[in-house]
Amino acid sequence: MFQYEIANGPDSRQRPAFGERELSRLFRSLRIAVIHGGDKEDPGSVIYRSHNPRTWKSYEEVAGDIAAALRRIGFRQVELLPEDMRLGDRLRQARTHLAWLNSGGVQGYNPLCHAPALLEMLGMPYVGHSPLNASAFDNKHVFKRELVAAGLPTSRFMAWRGGGGAFRPHETGRFHRAFGDYAGPFIAKPDSGRASLDVHVVDDVESLVDAVNAIYAKTRNLVLIEKYLPGREFCIGVAGPVVSRGGVLEHLGAPFAFSAVERHFDAGERIFTSMDVKPITGRRFHAVDPEFEPELVEELGALARKIYMEFNCETLIRIDLRSDDKGRLHILEANPKPDLKQPGPDRTCLLSSGLARERMSYDDLIFSQIANTLHLLLADRKDTVPHIAALVD
Repeated sequence: MFQYEIANGPDSRQRPAFGERELSRLFRSLRIAVIHGGDKEDPGSVIYRSHNPRTWKSYEEVAGDIAAALRRIGFRQVELLPEDMRLGDRLRQARTHLAWLNSGGVQGYNPLCHAPALLEMLGMPYVGHSPLNASAFDNKHVFKRELVAAGLPTSRFMAWRGGGGAFRPHETGRFHRAFGDYAGPFIAKPDSGRASLDVHVVDDVESLVDAVNAIYAKTRNLVLIEKYLPGREFCIGVAGPVVSRGGVLEHLGAPFAFSAVERHFDAGERIFTSMDVKPITGRRFHAVDPEFEPELVEELGALARKIYMEFNCETLIRIDLRSDDKGRLHILEANPKPDLKQPGPDRTCLLSSGLARERMSYDDLIFSQIANTLHLLLADRKDTVPHIAALVD
């Protein structure tokens, strides 16, 4: 049984917006739906089948892990639901109080924002990103433009929209404005995508043409072109300030950055191979040790916290970064739906790998995410969730 308590610091601003009595009521009465991706091939899931620019995945197994953790923590009423056009009716029939979004969408050109937009229209609070952030993080050129505007480091880039003929970099001023006299290597990848699929590394502009045209032919969507960075590659998680350690909830007063890891490249690898092609195992990464590289860990954490604050995030993201030939870090992307599978003997995930260093378990990680959402709702938006407020008052 998951044992919990709430730390009470001297400053009320550094405490969650609920106590143990309120939490016990929520455990007993709060009805939670963990939502995974619906399949457009299932009868009744959509009106018309459309295009998927990003490869589809249901994430149902991970949704099951999250639901099981919520039950172990103490929430008694938890169910799984698919995201499709019947979602609103199912939520209404189940009298759901709170949703947890673990879906990459069903279909269409901005699939990650569909479920949060629907839930906002329905008045259903949820653990997840706003529609704006979900879409911005998934459309990588939008995220990178925001990084530039915020003064945060990212590699040079441009986005190319097909449909007007083949990609001809020497005939467009946009390519020269983005890269100047830089002649390669380049990264070409889908602007909206998952699991590092269809990512190409090319050494020169001539090879870039073929890569860009091939990606567009497959995705029929924007293609992101970036300057290749040859250095070390890292990722780090960052979430809200309410954190559970050993079942003890505390409010840190700042975003919580954790699980800084360095990815390993095999011989001949220039980018991290997709987990769909080569599963992530312990030998493909290691935790960055703050005892040996304290300045690196601090810089990774500071950048992650800045992104969380600049984008007004409300839940967990994973930041991917890589260093250039001078060792300077550049932000590659932000993953709005990082893998949250429960670790086991034959399965792991990047964000869970550093939990032990934080004195946290997988259940602590899940507890932290729902506690952050409940804190946000009850501290700042209580008048918008009277159905939840009534459970604790």
